[in-house]
Amino acid sequence: MKNGFIHIISGIFLLASQGAVGQVARDSELYRTILELDATYFEAYNTCDLATQASLMSDDLEFYHDQGGLNTSKSEIIQSIEANICGKVTRELVEESLEVHEIAGFGAVEIGYHKFYNNQEPDALSNPSRFITVWKNTEGNWKMHRIISLH
Repeated sequence: MKNGFIHIISGIFLLASQGAVGQVARDSELYRTILELDATYFEAYNTCDLATQASLMSDDLEFYHDQGGLNTSKSEIIQSIEANICGKVTRELVEESLEVHEIAGFGAVEIGYHKFYNNQEPDALSNPSRFITVWKNTEGNWKMHRIISLH
């Protein structure tokens, strides 16, 4: 399983390094679906709707954070969001940066930039940071399966 995931991650970084090559059209149903899922998740993130956030995460979620490391516990991730994010931080997608790449028979990869704002420091600038989300589609039920957050 680990070797398979290493190949997936290698492929994702290859996609990211190639830019827009291979991404689905912005007017495609898949692009609109992923954009809507992103908006739904981060509206819940920004308003501390933990139930909605949890419903969009797969039970075997892997969250890779360049500063925080790897977390594979969905409940710990939700607890961390509640303790460290709720009412303190909001996220904004840099919409023109969004790429969606189909993974046939599995789902899609979402690649883009987003900004986070510390609500305790409203005048602080936010530099865009890169993210990669692997979305798994099981019979029309989309879940975040793997997340890579780079700052």
